[in-house]
Amino acid sequence: MTQREALDEGQGARSAVRDELLECLQSIALVHGHDVSADSLTAGLPLEQGRLTPGVFPRAASRAGLSARMAKSRLVQLNPALFPVVLLLEPGRACVLLALDLKARRARVIFPELGEAETEVDLDGLQSSYSGQAIYVRPRFRFDARGPEVTRQRGRHWFWGVIRENRRLYRDVIAGSVVINLFALGMPLFVLNVYDRVVPNHATETLWVLAVGVFIVLCFDLALRLMRGAFVDLAASRADVKLSSRLMSQVLGLRLSSRPTSTGSFASTLQSFESVRSFIGSATVVGVVDLPFVLLFATIIALIGPPLVIPVLVGIAFVLLYALAAQGKLHELSETTWRASAQRNATLIESISQLETLKSLRGESRVQGIWERASAFLSRTSAQLRMVSSSVSNVALWAQHSVSVAVVITGVYLIIEGELTQGGLIAAYLLSSRAMAPVSQAAALLAQYHQAATAMQSLDGLMELPVERGEAKSFIDRPVVRGELRFDHVTFRYPDEQREALRDVSLTLDAGEKVAVLGRVGCGKTTLHKLLLGLYDPSAGAVSLDGVDVHQFDPVQLRRHFGYVPQDVMLFHGSLRDNILAGSGSDAVDDESLLRAIRLSGLDALVDGHPDGIDLQVGERGQRLSGGQRQQVAIARALVHEPRILLLDEPTSAMDHSSEEALKARLKEVGQGKTILIVTHRTSLLSLVDRIVVIDAGTVMADGPRDQVIEALRKGQIGRAES
Repeated sequence: MTQREALDEGQGARSAVRDELLECLQSIALVHGHDVSADSLTAGLPLEQGRLTPGVFPRAASRAGLSARMAKSRLVQLNPALFPVVLLLEPGRACVLLALDLKARRARVIFPELGEAETEVDLDGLQSSYSGQAIYVRPRFRFDARGPEVTRQRGRHWFWGVIRENRRLYRDVIAGSVVINLFALGMPLFVLNVYDRVVPNHATETLWVLAVGVFIVLCFDLALRLMRGAFVDLAASRADVKLSSRLMSQVLGLRLSSRPTSTGSFASTLQSFESVRSFIGSATVVGVVDLPFVLLFATIIALIGPPLVIPVLVGIAFVLLYALAAQGKLHELSETTWRASAQRNATLIESISQLETLKSLRGESRVQGIWERASAFLSRTSAQLRMVSSSVSNVALWAQHSVSVAVVITGVYLIIEGELTQGGLIAAYLLSSRAMAPVSQAAALLAQYHQAATAMQSLDGLMELPVERGEAKSFIDRPVVRGELRFDHVTFRYPDEQREALRDVSLTLDAGEKVAVLGRVGCGKTTLHKLLLGLYDPSAGAVSLDGVDVHQFDPVQLRRHFGYVPQDVMLFHGSLRDNILAGSGSDAVDDESLLRAIRLSGLDALVDGHPDGIDLQVGERGQRLSGGQRQQVAIARALVHEPRILLLDEPTSAMDHSSEEALKARLKEVGQGKTILIVTHRTSLLSLVDRIVVIDAGTVMADGPRDQVIEALRKGQIGRAES
């Protein structure tokens, strides 16, 4: 199968599809004075076929300083005070409504295919294609430095803010719980009347009336319980989707300088969200909502027989005091368990990712020992946590039964003294169990609460880490660049490192210049690439592209200008096509560009010679490909968007001589007019460049024409930097 056949079979002929919803958002943002690029609005969002969806629209709008809200309304009922508004048309199209003239039956709109030009259309014609859904988009007011804070302004919490969005559902849950707890009085009152009135008087007609009434109450109670559970689960599922998306967005947007050092521990922190999610489930919410009704049941018991409420109050106080006494230990054990679990998970992730290396070095014994020691400690700690937690639950259950026994004993003496009826005793017994149940349930939730609180604390720490694209950050729009690069007295130190990776480095690469960076291992060559890509911030100095500091660019737009081949190539699970087109929707690259990138990288031999062609699965981390083939995929990925600048870090380190020579010839072809910065130890690649920079210990030791620097190196005229 040839490359062309593989492409045609995999996706067929494609035509450019406009993202009308995105263009409508840009039009409205421009109306409100916010000129934002498409990259800034959609970077990192889950697009469908490369296009914005109504569900994701509010998240994109927030990046332009706007708020968006979906509304279902007839066209003529839309609020003119909130214009312009985005109209969702049939099928899958959109436009911007600017104004309505109901008398003339005309509307002023902006259709994305016509650019920013306003068009006047017939209102009836627009109504026929209108889907009935519109999106109101309004600018958010932002305080600047001139607006002093009267009180400390706190942003919306990432977790509780989402929970508050479902307050209407929780309001219905509370209303349903009130009625359910009132219905709970039905059964004790039924028993009381049967024993006190029906049985002594043999009033069977009254019995059936009471039975029908209590059966109706039980039916309504069942319906309300089912509805309450459904509402709680619906609210939890809605929150789960938004919170999971928010967490993943935070992870992907983190600055690399703030990234946790351990991947496994970091993954464990994210997984701890499961304990938070389960805690806000139905059992917790229902238990908390039912707790205040303990006072209602205690009051009813007191009305039946005042002495009967004393055991109930004593039992409630005893359970609460024991639960409070156990809180400190539960909190300590929850934190210890979480830390031990995170550490063990870090060992697991590291071992799996380095399994081949472990086997090659015969390091299984060391890792097995670390795993077993961590597992033993975690097992002991978890057992202690379970013991304390179960003791709270068991003491609460014991107290509930003891209270029931005490109520029966007290009731018998009251009956003997004629102060209580038999029906009243049974009703009080049932109500005492109903009063103690929420208290027991709340006590049992304490351990789960501490686990959720520990997880929430770690997640709060994650959500407070700085991200590349802050809400108040604005970027310039530079869709086209010349390719001039500049390091102006740049000093940089990696996080938690004592030694500086770069020290007062000043370099300038003119647009279209080809430069190689040479130096010993760990001298800071790769760091130059990472700073250019905006992955890290220099400790001092500035890195600029076309004279503009790289941090003024939107991170996605900045990296679009670079074709980057890293030293350690990591591929994603999926096909060759998926990995070459990583970072963009498949509709953003036409077949000719994809074929050209495959040819230039040298992947054409693999694609043409394999039955699956470009749909060949590469496996996790590209383990089904050789090191040289992974580098070819990385090169194709760097070239497919035809960037203005190429950053190549040891691009041929895993290739044989013939593959390297073929790649050099192709790079000479593709490099015409492009700025190229090559980091290499191979002298064979120096024929691609006109200039060489030598770095040692983070300091520039030599910078000049290729032949002169090579000659100086050969003669030993270039020394080493002082450490």
